[in-house]
Amino acid sequence: MSCIDIFYIYDIMVTYYSERVNLMSEMEFIIDNIGNLPAVVNQSEEQRNEFAVNFMKFLQLTHLYDSAIKVVRTCLDILAEEFNIKFSRNPIHNIESRLKSAESIIGKLQKKNLPLTPEAASKNLLDIAGIRVTCYYISDIYYIVNILSRRDDFTIIKQKDYISKPKPSGYRSYHLIINVPVYLSSKKYYAPVEIQIRTMAMDFWASLEHQLKYKTNAKLSPEISQELKECADRIAKTDTQMQKIFMQINDLE
Repeated sequence: MSCIDIFYIYDIMVTYYSERVNLMSEMEFIIDNIGNLPAVVNQSEEQRNEFAVNFMKFLQLTHLYDSAIKVVRTCLDILAEEFNIKFSRNPIHNIESRLKSAESIIGKLQKKNLPLTPEAASKNLLDIAGIRVTCYYISDIYYIVNILSRRDDFTIIKQKDYISKPKPSGYRSYHLIINVPVYLSSKKYYAPVEIQIRTMAMDFWASLEHQLKYKTNAKLSPEISQELKECADRIAKTDTQMQKIFMQINDLE
């Protein structure tokens, strides 16, 4: 039984699992429900049990990363509520989160020539858990970055400022990867969470550029790539102008 089967079957079973897990032990549930799957139906009891153990490891891994997302989202939600109460203005426009699918995890491990195991995913992939924060103004981005950086329970693993130094494509955003503590019943664990912080304008360009690039498998021509960069530059100028207007209005108050 390959770990590819484990990743894919996880996607199929996880919803049903969440509905039934309270009725029996986790391991009993897994063994009971994987027995009739085509991938394991002809396997020995020992092989089915081994598969159940590996499946359980992946389930625990995704639970850890999902919990880390909730920790960061709770932090940001508390900040947003505080901003509304103290300042009557919330710099956070929107928060989105995602947990990488089994297919994405497999693809990334294969791309890095790594073993297709939950252990390899945990040790080598820093973007399994992701959060995107959309702000109104450029100054809001750095304000959120500063607050997250000052937390003594978060440890910054990596950070990239693609606003002051945009990618050649024109992409702009602030990226943070932070190690987040998750308190489970047995002990405290840590899991990395990738946080992308952008203005609404940056998110507009990034979303459309992503949709255009992944709509076709063909490589974009230099002309089209240049047009996309010019669009990003124009949007960045608008972002800067809106920031300037915002500051001018604040000075009047």
